[in-house]
Amino acid sequence: MSPVNNDPSSGTAGGGMPLTRKELRARERFLATQNQNVVPVPEATPGEAAPTADVEPELPRPIPAVPKPTAAPDAPAPEPVAPEPAAPQPAASETPAPEPVRAAASPEVPPIPEELPTVAPAEHVEPVLSEEEHHDDALPVPAVAHVYAGHANEAHTYGVHEGSVHVDDHAFEDHAPQYDYEAHEGHMELHDELHDEHHHLIAPVEVTAASKAAAKKARRRRRVLALLITLGVFVAAIAIGAQFLKPLLGMDKVTDYPGPGTGSVSITVPEGAGPKAVATALVENHVVADADSFVKEFVTEGGELSPGEFTFRTEMKNSDAVAVLVNKDASKVIYFALSAGLRINESLEAISKGSGIPMAQLNSFNQAPGQFGVPAKAKNLEGFLAPGEYRFPLGTSGKDIIQKLVSSTLDELKAQGITDPAKQYDTVTIASIVQAEGGQADYGNVAGAIYNRLKPNNTETNGLIQSDATVTYGLGKKSFHLTDEEKADKSNTYNTYANPGLPAGPIGSPGKTAIDAAAKPTQNDYLYWVTINLDTKETKFSKTLAEHSRYVEQYNAWCQANAGRCV
Repeated sequence: MSPVNNDPSSGTAGGGMPLTRKELRARERFLATQNQNVVPVPEATPGEAAPTADVEPELPRPIPAVPKPTAAPDAPAPEPVAPEPAAPQPAASETPAPEPVRAAASPEVPPIPEELPTVAPAEHVEPVLSEEEHHDDALPVPAVAHVYAGHANEAHTYGVHEGSVHVDDHAFEDHAPQYDYEAHEGHMELHDELHDEHHHLIAPVEVTAASKAAAKKARRRRRVLALLITLGVFVAAIAIGAQFLKPLLGMDKVTDYPGPGTGSVSITVPEGAGPKAVATALVENHVVADADSFVKEFVTEGGELSPGEFTFRTEMKNSDAVAVLVNKDASKVIYFALSAGLRINESLEAISKGSGIPMAQLNSFNQAPGQFGVPAKAKNLEGFLAPGEYRFPLGTSGKDIIQKLVSSTLDELKAQGITDPAKQYDTVTIASIVQAEGGQADYGNVAGAIYNRLKPNNTETNGLIQSDATVTYGLGKKSFHLTDEEKADKSNTYNTYANPGLPAGPIGSPGKTAIDAAAKPTQNDYLYWVTINLDTKETKFSKTLAEHSRYVEQYNAWCQANAGRCV
């Protein structure tokens, strides 16, 4: 048997039968996918004699892989070197048994053994590289050289360059009939299969690297997105929390308006009212923004609060509102103040002085009280001009001013449930006596003692009020001391010592507190009272005349200690 026909790597089986295309593709696929240095000899096919055991085959020298040229990209491609003629084949008797063919599947080729068989290796053939293969960016792919031992000139070299397999066409020129397995078509199929197999090995590596980069980029995007979401939630929580905390901390509280304000608002400051109560009324009517800030401004200004009617604007500055209360802008308005207890002539004089309205005009209004809505029993406006501090726009008429003062008193009576005109007149009369006789803290008890004296079944006083203030009013003077003759004069219709019941009318202008006490007196059993200290208005109450006489002695002692005060 010829050694050539017995060479397994030549693509034939025993007896010179060539391998089928399927067997050849399977073998080449195995060589390409498995990183093996030695291609095993296929098992003997039917009809081929197995080698004898005492003959040890010699292995041919492995052929190194064809390295990729390192020439510069611009250098011309090297000319292919034609293979030198193979050495003459020895005789059949001298030819050793077939040897396994070593394939260079890795760039690292093992060294050539020192002792080589007599078979001459095929000459190294430099592959012809295209311009694209000479490019620096081309990836070096190990070359796989396959040598089919036998005739030297029948050596075949398969070069794998960058994913494609090139079969040496010279190997099929001389022996095409012997190795005919549809050479051209088989070469193309083998080329395609090895090309696909090469990409099957390389592509997953590229996909894996790209996938890792994409996954890393996706993770980075997710982290950035999570950070932005967390930051947004944090900022939103702070904003929402601030809205809830502002009212609790008073951060959204307006303490003062920018001013100067608009419109007109009338505020009545009652007698005895303090700055805090006035500030509350101003806030409720939207005159000032904050009560505490207003009080602070008022105290800083050092103003003195007086009762009366005041005209403000809405949304004023605290300082401007304080100026109205302390009469700093008197030159811009009609201003006057009426103290509680003033008699009618005193009140009209104060109005005339503050408004510039002649006293004659004001007296004419006083003599015709019916036009202002007072009860029919009233002969004048005594008792119905409410005390207080008033401001009116310049040019306000005298009638409008009087109407405002009278309306304030009537409104207070109605607020206490006194709507009957006759009862209104009596209540104002009693309130005027309470205002003149006692201190503000004792108004309720004084009113209660007066009603006890007026009771029909009272035998202690027989309906006599016995007020010094009423007698002096009727006399047209002011005095704390009366003579016995003055007290016995029944011609004085205001003499409550000589005439039982109420006097002819009010004896002055009662304030709100006195009106409220007269409308709702304190229930008690007192029949007598006496102010023992004119400075402090301390008043003593008693049920019997004997007890009352002892308190009168205390009053006389005070008058002696304070000469000139009790006149």
